[in-house]
Amino acid sequence: MSARPPVDDVSDADIEVTDPKHYAVGLPGVLHSMEPALRQLGGRRTLELLTSINQRGGFDCMSCAWPDPDHRKKLEFCENGAKAVIWEATPVTVPSSFWAEHSVHDLAGKSEYWLGMQGRLTEPVYKPAGEDHYRPVSWDEAFRLVGENLRALESPDQAAFYTSGRASNEAAFAYQLFVRAFGTNNLPDCSNMCHESTGTALSEVIGIGKSTISYDDFEKAELIIVMGQNPGTNHPRMLTALEDAKNAGATIVSVNPLPEAALERYKNPQTVRGVLGHGTAISDQFLQIRLGGDMALLQAVSKRVLEAEAAAPGTVLDHAFLAEHCLGLSELTAHLAALDETEVLEATGLTSTEIDELAERYIRSNATIITWAMGVTQHRRAVAGIKEIINLLLLRGNIGKPGAGASPVRGHSNVQGDRTMGIWEQMPPAFLDALEREFGRPMPREIGVDAVHGIRAMQRGEIKTWVSLGGNFVGAISDTAAAEAAMRGTGMTVQISTKLNRSHAVTGAEAIILPTLGRTEIDLQASGAQIVSVEDSVCAVHASHGRIPPVAPNLLSEVAIVSRLARATLGEASGIDWAGFEADYDVIREHIGRVVPGCEGYNEKIRRQDGFVLPNGPRDSRTFTNAVGKALLTVNRLEPVICPPGRLLLQTLRSHDQFNTTIYSLNDRYRGIKKGRNVVFVHPADLEALGLTDGQAIDVFSEWPGQPDRELRGFRAVAYPTARGCAAAYFPEANVLVPLDSTAEGSNTPVSKAIVVRLEPAAAG
Repeated sequence: MSARPPVDDVSDADIEVTDPKHYAVGLPGVLHSMEPALRQLGGRRTLELLTSINQRGGFDCMSCAWPDPDHRKKLEFCENGAKAVIWEATPVTVPSSFWAEHSVHDLAGKSEYWLGMQGRLTEPVYKPAGEDHYRPVSWDEAFRLVGENLRALESPDQAAFYTSGRASNEAAFAYQLFVRAFGTNNLPDCSNMCHESTGTALSEVIGIGKSTISYDDFEKAELIIVMGQNPGTNHPRMLTALEDAKNAGATIVSVNPLPEAALERYKNPQTVRGVLGHGTAISDQFLQIRLGGDMALLQAVSKRVLEAEAAAPGTVLDHAFLAEHCLGLSELTAHLAALDETEVLEATGLTSTEIDELAERYIRSNATIITWAMGVTQHRRAVAGIKEIINLLLLRGNIGKPGAGASPVRGHSNVQGDRTMGIWEQMPPAFLDALEREFGRPMPREIGVDAVHGIRAMQRGEIKTWVSLGGNFVGAISDTAAAEAAMRGTGMTVQISTKLNRSHAVTGAEAIILPTLGRTEIDLQASGAQIVSVEDSVCAVHASHGRIPPVAPNLLSEVAIVSRLARATLGEASGIDWAGFEADYDVIREHIGRVVPGCEGYNEKIRRQDGFVLPNGPRDSRTFTNAVGKALLTVNRLEPVICPPGRLLLQTLRSHDQFNTTIYSLNDRYRGIKKGRNVVFVHPADLEALGLTDGQAIDVFSEWPGQPDRELRGFRAVAYPTARGCAAAYFPEANVLVPLDSTAEGSNTPVSKAIVVRLEPAAAG
């Protein structure tokens, strides 16, 4: 079992590039899970943890929000889930001497990989104004400093309170209550940067910003369309659901600018065929779409569906469903009749034959799921594009019936639950009314800042204190230089964290780090060992139980930290039983049951063997609670992304050994990258057209009207079979290329896809 950081330093000097893989998992996936687990955790700790992930009575995996099947395997985890557990449950800790040895300036020069590999944080530390080192302080001193800072602000709106999607429902509910009792709705969260476009679009057209399917619907589907997703890296357990669907007779179509190994073939390591055989071919059709072309493709397929209905009236559309539950069919029909096929083909990079094939598959299917992730949500026209997904589904009644529906797949393990619990800068009045009734005090009503608006408010000097419940906001947000400058202009930054990341090295004048328990660890409070709860991508809520002793005796849970922050800031006379919250999480859940719709009897429900499923009108009863009370077919103008000559459209993405900004290693096995991350994937023909060669050192410049170019220097060009005219680079390194002004219409999500870039040979020196 390792007792020291497994990495001392990193370098991109020795990057190795091989051909990309054409299948996912298999024995290599098992080896890449077990070898680091045994090396870093030891056999006993590995066995205890890996047999508890996603099991009844175990803990919920923190690596994604993929739902659990009713019939679980003995090993219900994936390679990246194992890596997430290793990363959190490591016995390596940051010693007290570390803070004297490393200044904040020194930490700012380290990579995300190096920072995360230094081990678990175990004691509160404080960086005073005018100094360049953190120093250990007591918990009482840390809470006193934060409370004094918050109380000294001229207005509660001068503080913002960020949340990572890994916080439990109990921590999230307590956190949003503390923030609103303090007097502000400044509650930006990681959703603002990923699936905000999904929530915005779905809430408007069907009345709920969540998935309309259950886990079992995958095996009942006849057609599954996977858009803008790489499940083999971002939610690998989805591959088992796709394999089960294929075995049940489903057809799968993948739509993506890059070929992804997991969507080519899956070798399930828990089957003989997956270990010794060929595995399962996943995609029956691969549409290698140009970046920004999703909306054009969806409109073209919908137009073909409408034309097929016109050619054979009464045989294609679900007229009964449309008449009873939907509005807008005639307007959509008229709009799509004028769709220009030439414009569609230019926008998508596809052929009419390829689009015809997808349309024919859709028309033949009586139960279709469309599933998507950030390859769809992080475009300028993402909200309109997701509305087009719903248009296509509604035409054939593919919502609210078995095997059919909309399936956005969340990345963070509880980002959906955090939003349900009130982590949002613009919660509806009904939720705030319920808080007021429950706690007998007024709640702020003015809409707060989201992630991008929070940066802008810091730039203007309007936000002076930034508190983060988990996450790595500076590492995750767009326009890195602007974000870091804004954060350094604040008076105080507070991070509630398990391990180091970039946000600990980019601080306000004062900075505090509050170390917290991980989800794998036993949370022992005055009333005994606590459980927490989470919500997955299909609205299922279940309990999570820590399994191993904390890595250090001085750690506090997220709930305890939030409760003590509230007491230090609001005082004991706030009228809210913060001490009771910390002592017994059942107290929090009793309040949740009376405040959050669908959570009545919460304490009893989460103690059921499989938890419970939140009500979902579109899925459960074809009930739509949007402004008009019916599902909306919408008219959305098509605006293809324009790429000037000599330029490419770049997207940011994760490597395989990565969870959001957390870097597990410098390898991306499926894409053939080893020992480095500073690469740009470009089609060989595009490299040739630009006068560049595979392996050449290049500089990347993003172009934004009226602003100086943003740049990445000294990256390696990698010839790769991406779509023509497109390129890709890793997140968060390429965040610097995304202007803060470049956000999705309607959701304000940073546009990390379809960035116009210029590639040049690297400048000398």
